[in-house]
Amino acid sequence: MPKPKTAWTAKCTPVPLSKHEAEEAAKALGNGHKIVKVKGSGGSLTALPIIETLLGDVSAYIPTNVISITDGQIYLEGSLFNAGIRPAVNVGISVSRVGGDAQTKAMKQVAGRLRLDMAAYRELAAFALMASDLDKSTQQQLSRGQHMQEILKQPQYQPTELENQVIVIFAGTNGYADGVPLNKMAQWQADLIRYMETSYPEIGKDIAAKKTITDENRAALVKALDGFRAGWVS
Repeated sequence: MPKPKTAWTAKCTPVPLSKHEAEEAAKALGNGHKIVKVKGSGGSLTALPIIETLLGDVSAYIPTNVISITDGQIYLEGSLFNAGIRPAVNVGISVSRVGGDAQTKAMKQVAGRLRLDMAAYRELAAFALMASDLDKSTQQQLSRGQHMQEILKQPQYQPTELENQVIVIFAGTNGYADGVPLNKMAQWQADLIRYMETSYPEIGKDIAAKKTITDENRAALVKALDGFRAGWVS
């Protein structure tokens, strides 16, 4: 991403966009002039280029200047959109040059495993189309991927709090949703959030405040999820 540009003025026209330009202008004007930052200037320049690849081929040519001004790539797939997965992000191959620096520690703790699970699921799903008999381990991985895919679906105009995202992804990646029917996943997720907010609100508050899952909070979270799984009825 381009470096932020700050406007500086040395009482000259037009207003220079960099401190160096302002210093040069001040020299040209002679003594008695000083450089003053323009109030309200500064910030960052954000670019969000959208590229359509040929037949969804992510290895196809993408202009180098587009790659150079972005901090990563989010891959959207038409097949995922048509399957009802929205936003239709391919979690397995989307990448970020910023990496974990843009995440809270709590999200980083649960998202790493999620990405690996989804990447493995994509590969197994393609293989499963050609295989008639799958071993138990492969079936379990496919089931986990299908459940995590349901968790990643986000209804429009319904943002989710950070602590609830962390709790739901933690539950999914640790197998608490494996036995839930796929068509009941939305209900399971809503019931889990409601259960945590009413029965164990201190867990979510701790995650929101510390932006991490501490060892003590992890133990409390596991205990709460065990209780939810034992009592939840679809």
